[in-house]
Amino acid sequence: MMGEPVIVMLVEDNADHAELVIRTLEDHRIANKIHHFRDGQAALDYLFRRKEYEDPESSPRPHMILLDLRLPRVDGLEVLRVIKEEEALKNIPVIILTTSEAEKDVAQAYNNHVNSYLVKPVGFEEFSKLMNDLGFYWLGWNTHPRI
Repeated sequence: MMGEPVIVMLVEDNADHAELVIRTLEDHRIANKIHHFRDGQAALDYLFRRKEYEDPESSPRPHMILLDLRLPRVDGLEVLRVIKEEEALKNIPVIILTTSEAEKDVAQAYNNHVNSYLVKPVGFEEFSKLMNDLGFYWLGWNTHPRI
């Protein structure tokens, strides 16, 4: 990814959580572009280049997807399932970023081939550190195939 703009897709319906993620990623200069979607259907439309996202130039594939579980229209586990079943999308790292610690949610996410499952910390400092470490690992240190 040397020289390429780093694109992160954030799928989060909670405005406060989204603002915190975006601000943290920007403060740590982890992503050049963050595409934020408030529901699962809009995220899928973007990934499959439907409706207003048809043009690949204005809707490039993300290098990483941060996905909440509890979303309107299409929930996060369904979005994850669809992504991991699609040949053109399945290699994009998907990280669940949620408040749910429920074993059922964790198990379902891994059964649908999530790359990582993270529970959002309550405190700002812990959340900021998590996002910093996450960004550097997935977008800096980790090696993955070109999308």
